[in-house]
Amino acid sequence: MSKRLVPDELWALVEPLIPKFEPRPQGGGTAPVEDRAVFTAVVFVLTSGCAWRMLPPSFGVTVPTAHRRFTGWTEAGLWRRLHCAVLDELGSRGLIDWSRVVIDAASVRAKKGDLTGPSPVDRGKPGSKIHVLSERAGIPVSVGVSAANTNDIEALKPLVKAVPAIRSRRGPRRRRPDKLHADKAYDSAESRRWLRARGIVARIARKGIESSQRLGRHRWLIERTISWLTGYHRLNIRYDRKATHFLGFLTLAAALTCYKKLAKSTT
Repeated sequence: MSKRLVPDELWALVEPLIPKFEPRPQGGGTAPVEDRAVFTAVVFVLTSGCAWRMLPPSFGVTVPTAHRRFTGWTEAGLWRRLHCAVLDELGSRGLIDWSRVVIDAASVRAKKGDLTGPSPVDRGKPGSKIHVLSERAGIPVSVGVSAANTNDIEALKPLVKAVPAIRSRRGPRRRRPDKLHADKAYDSAESRRWLRARGIVARIARKGIESSQRLGRHRWLIERTISWLTGYHRLNIRYDRKATHFLGFLTLAAALTCYKKLAKSTT
């Protein structure tokens, strides 16, 4: 199962990014655990949705060690660096289509923690919101987390700014798409001006003027991307008290989704 969760090709991308273990100068402490075993355990928790305390002993990693290393890797920015590394591989093969990006969000129930709020689509129960920006083929290029009662439009600028400079098959790195598609929740004159100033054409449905159904031929792409991400069961309900941990799982899910596209292109 370990090879299925973390194949050798994926580990080749992950291993150089993991912070090296540094023993305590005074000695003692816990013995070092193989990085690949810990990473596989984290992927298992993300994929299965199980609690840390239910981590199978077959992984050879204790629950405190796995959780502690996940926390340390999250604080070190490992998941975003992995996401960028996989996007670079896709970009270098010409698999990133910059002609259009699509943005959308989805609410998930939250048990506790910061960046939670009453969900307008779940009878006011506590929840968080997953924000995703994908390129034309549905590859997630940036993600974010907010409280469930956050207006979608507040995530537009942060998501666009969060798009990394991705390697291209030819020429310099690129991070700016040609067009941005979104539904009426993202409609505002200020956002349109902001996008225009950055050379991005806004294709946003206008409130009271245009029907959101006209975006259907593009919007299904981002809905499919969100479905891919929520297929990682840890993201269906937020159990993490810290929003940074939930965002870490979301970013890892985005990286694994991109890797599947990469692996498919090489077969």
